[in-house]
Amino acid sequence: MLWEGKSKNSFKYHKPAIMSLSLVTGGAGFIGAHVVNELVSMGHKVVVVDDLSGGFEDYVNKDAIFIKGSVYDDKFITQLFSEYKFDYVYHLAAYAAEGLSHFIRRFNYNNNLVGSINLINESIKHKVKCFVFTSSVAVYGAGQLPMTEDTTPEPEDPYGVSKYAVELDLKSAHEMFGLNYVVFRPHNVYGEYQNIGDRYRNVIGIFMNQLMLGKPLTIFGDGNQTRAFSYIKDVAPYIANCVNVPRAYNQVFNIGADQEYTVNELAKTVMKVMGIKGEIRYLPARNEVVNAYSDHSKAKKIFGIKEGTFTTLEDGIRKMTEWAKTAGARKSSRFSNIEIMEKLPGVWLEN
Repeated sequence: MLWEGKSKNSFKYHKPAIMSLSLVTGGAGFIGAHVVNELVSMGHKVVVVDDLSGGFEDYVNKDAIFIKGSVYDDKFITQLFSEYKFDYVYHLAAYAAEGLSHFIRRFNYNNNLVGSINLINESIKHKVKCFVFTSSVAVYGAGQLPMTEDTTPEPEDPYGVSKYAVELDLKSAHEMFGLNYVVFRPHNVYGEYQNIGDRYRNVIGIFMNQLMLGKPLTIFGDGNQTRAFSYIKDVAPYIANCVNVPRAYNQVFNIGADQEYTVNELAKTVMKVMGIKGEIRYLPARNEVVNAYSDHSKAKKIFGIKEGTFTTLEDGIRKMTEWAKTAGARKSSRFSNIEIMEKLPGVWLEN
């Protein structure tokens, strides 16, 4: 392995003698920008591709090459692979608004499925050493707790369906063409660089933005639904370094925090850490999995993750708060191309 433990949630990378060239899609976005930082620290030369629909060019590491473009544009992806000989592909580009995916089905499948296939095709043709894909616990669906990698996925929304379809295609590509892959299923990741102006996803960012704008915190249903919230710097190093762990190849891993919380508990923690007493506005329940948390035994074994090393929820929110207050609140824009209006939550139509 090319890194060694230095302190809690901090890694010292040993730079390889031969520099690897890695493509990171979505590298101007939240998780992608952190993975890019880790790869640069590891000594990789990194090319970032992002269409900036949810990311920001300012987040891209200054030592990476940035190219604006969409993974859905097959001609662009073909040209990209003809110009660069990538050793590794880290595919993090996606529109990850799980709840909204019911209402933007065409957009969801074009971006999250067809765009992924464009990358897989070129990775096969150009003999990429390993294709790293960030999937989601959305593939599991409901009633399968704790969610484990050997459980048969039963996704309940188009976002989960698209992610699972890419997983299946990677497995097929490996069996047919020998393309190695590693799949991660992270969950409820939060932290610095999160787009807090996105009203459709990332509840912690939504809460922080609402508090800074003096608006009530919006919670769907009674707030007793549970999630385990994962701090970004506990997740990104393992995604980046997995290509150096041969035992991880052609496998799927849950990754993230173990402790689950209700959304009500989350709201209280965010208000406490930010020092702002806000109101809570309860909305009609939406169609979503009520309880979702994963088992991480497999990742702990393969990647050597020690018990108790992940950041506590309060500490992680405190770190994100410091960044969010510096970055400032963002105006929450509406998605411009809703395909189905029936049953769309009314709060998503508000100005």
